[in-house]
Amino acid sequence: MLKLEELIVTNLGLIANAHLEPGDGLVVITGETGTGKTMLLGAVELLLGRTAASDLVGPVSEEAAVQGRFRGDDDSEVVASRRVVGGGRSRAYLDAEMVPARTLTEQFEPVMEVVKQGDARRLADPAAFRRLVDGCLDSDGRTCVRTYQDAWAELGRLKEDQATLGGDTRALERELDLARYQSEEIAAAGFEIGDDTELAQRSDRLRHAGDLSDALDEAASHLSEQDNLASAVAAMRRAASFDSTLTNISDQLDALQSEWAESLNAIRDSASTIEHNPAALEEIDSRLTVLGELKRKYGSDLEAVITFGSQASTRAAEVEALLQRAGDLDRELETATEQVAQAGEALRTARVRAGKVLATEAIHHLKDLGFSRPAVEVEVVAAEPGPTGADQTRLLFASDDSLALAPAHKSASGGELSRLILAVRLATGAGDASMVVFDEVDAGVGGATALAMGEKLAGLSDVSQVFCVTHLPQVAAFADRHYVVERDGNIASVRPVFDEDRTAELTRMMAGLGESAKGQQHAVELLETAKARRRG
Repeated sequence: MLKLEELIVTNLGLIANAHLEPGDGLVVITGETGTGKTMLLGAVELLLGRTAASDLVGPVSEEAAVQGRFRGDDDSEVVASRRVVGGGRSRAYLDAEMVPARTLTEQFEPVMEVVKQGDARRLADPAAFRRLVDGCLDSDGRTCVRTYQDAWAELGRLKEDQATLGGDTRALERELDLARYQSEEIAAAGFEIGDDTELAQRSDRLRHAGDLSDALDEAASHLSEQDNLASAVAAMRRAASFDSTLTNISDQLDALQSEWAESLNAIRDSASTIEHNPAALEEIDSRLTVLGELKRKYGSDLEAVITFGSQASTRAAEVEALLQRAGDLDRELETATEQVAQAGEALRTARVRAGKVLATEAIHHLKDLGFSRPAVEVEVVAAEPGPTGADQTRLLFASDDSLALAPAHKSASGGELSRLILAVRLATGAGDASMVVFDEVDAGVGGATALAMGEKLAGLSDVSQVFCVTHLPQVAAFADRHYVVERDGNIASVRPVFDEDRTAELTRMMAGLGESAKGQQHAVELLETAKARRRG
């Protein structure tokens, strides 16, 4: 869960500079009409990756900027920012790295909701509303979710196997025959790493046996005639006995004589092993021909050929295993499909129960919010199975139970829709949103209903961070943090208000006169009432 800890706004609309540190709980934003209060909500929408309007850039410079610092439950921090220039062109950043605006949407849309007049994205989005319904599931319902997810995963695994089979067992059988032939052909040749070098050497030796024998005999003959070397060695030994400085030369000649003798012996040994065997040459050439054919088909050298054979053997085993279970796959798929259907039906029933709980709770809250006989129903209908279930959910609403129910995002007016969203949020414990922003949720209400709305917004802020632009002092009185937007010409500023300043702002909202003594008494009384109702 992410919460907004810091918001910096620069040259956005009328707002030249604003620095907010909202904290937890309920944050209200108030001010005279036309001061630019909704620009602060526009700043949040920019951080959500929403479209940047061309008129967002204010008069102070040629660029508008918004920065938000968010903190997670694990104290991790995320910093998002957005810069807008003329024409609505914008750049988005996440932790100082430039990203597409949709990346901000993917990051924050699941946990942040902005509710404006006539806007109900989550109520209109079946997937988002389904998550709200699932927030009301009982323990059996949550078990149904897990059971369905397991069944769906198993069905998916079997479908992957079916895709691997390709639905054409004859093609797999042909592939198996080819893989077996290739692996067996290579295995039957019986080659091992290094055989190619050894065969080439043996072939050369056998092919040129006569010439090789003659050359070795000639070399041995010449070496055998070098008797002068032995005489030279003896003479140098005698010379070294008279002059020790000649010892090195004598030793070198000794070594040379040893090497000469070793070379002569090696030549004679090599000559003795020469074969004059046409049959052996024919056999080796035949093996080299086989190797050449294998390299032409399977690899550039012997190692590549052997690797290919190993891979072909492995693939043959895989295809054989697939073919062995191909006959069982249809039956397994049929069983898995039935299990998904059963799990989907159980989950749909659980969601119907949860929907009734949600509707009952929402109606209770709506009555407190000024509706005398509201009607709410969560419709759960069967649908094609998918990753989240075999149903679709939607919220039906009528402001009076004498009216026909219709999809909430179409049937509710702007003020009704905001209150309905608030009621649904209260009924579901805020669902999956850790931050909810309301723009004039109080439209069309007053008196006791306004107090009830303030109390309920405060209640929602116990589980989510709540921002609210309001004209009602009864709502503002419940705030944990209160910001006022003030305008001077074409420039607006934002400041937090506390103590006497807050009392003065509430007085202005009630009586239009911030310095009114009676108004201030009413403001103090309203603050005490709000405090008492929050404690209660």
